[in-house]
Amino acid sequence: MTRTDPPNAAPERELLQGFLDYHRQTLLLKVSGLSGEELVRRSVEPSSMSLLGLVRHLTEVEQYWFKTCLAGEAVPDLYWTAENPDGDFDLADAAEAEKDLQTYADAVQESDAIAMRYALDDTFRRPRREGEYSLRWLYIHLIEEYARHNGHADLLRERIDGSTGE
Repeated sequence: MTRTDPPNAAPERELLQGFLDYHRQTLLLKVSGLSGEELVRRSVEPSSMSLLGLVRHLTEVEQYWFKTCLAGEAVPDLYWTAENPDGDFDLADAAEAEKDLQTYADAVQESDAIAMRYALDDTFRRPRREGEYSLRWLYIHLIEEYARHNGHADLLRERIDGSTGE
């Protein structure tokens, strides 16, 4: 797994996409080379957070923001349910790790395809929320979301095998 640095100087959209891609690739670096058992290890007790749980959570984040909010598509929740609102973390299964990683990759690809249909100033409304949001805001929000969770992933990975990253 390689990670491409975002551009230092580029048009706004290219910068935003570059930073989002960088953080997506950082997540994949944090989970690379681990077994399913290691990916579901909850190594910061009492939290149920695991590396695979983060991948599952960010899959749902991608789908919610790009498909549900921006594109207005009805998308069933993959891991979250009313009965188990933390199902992305609590129900992570080592035997499903490869499938969950592919689902994540597919969600990222779909998100990028959806985003390309809109201008940065285009707006959308979130279900059951007030106000309008722009695609520009969405990029910045996801960059922040990934950066925060990549910090979690760095700590989880270090507890599993001592690996640390930038």
